[in-house]
Amino acid sequence: MALKALPDADKTLNLILSRLDDMKAEETVTIDLRGKSAFSDYMIVTTGRANRHVGAIAENVAKSLKENGIKRLHIEGLPNCDWVLIDSGDVVVHVFRPEVREFYNLERLWTQGPTVAAT
Repeated sequence: MALKALPDADKTLNLILSRLDDMKAEETVTIDLRGKSAFSDYMIVTTGRANRHVGAIAENVAKSLKENGIKRLHIEGLPNCDWVLIDSGDVVVHVFRPEVREFYNLERLWTQGPTVAAT
């Protein structure tokens, strides 16, 4: 039996973005972490309209990743579906309800350059 080769980070990213589009995820932002982080190459932040939509998006992304050979997924937040994290290794996906996304504002944390403290 031949082993299925694991996709690289760009293929994984494109697979996830395609699935998010299929599931009508909103305001999807991709953050390139290459050279900024040792834990992942890309971070995706997206929004579902309600808890049920967040859960459906996360479950469909996870299913697609598993079907494409990415078996070691770490998923958190599915019971409540306010904020679901899917860690596939090369790509980390955050699926939020709108108000939870606004509160945590992860994009700002990862897209702003470093600031120098005033002395």
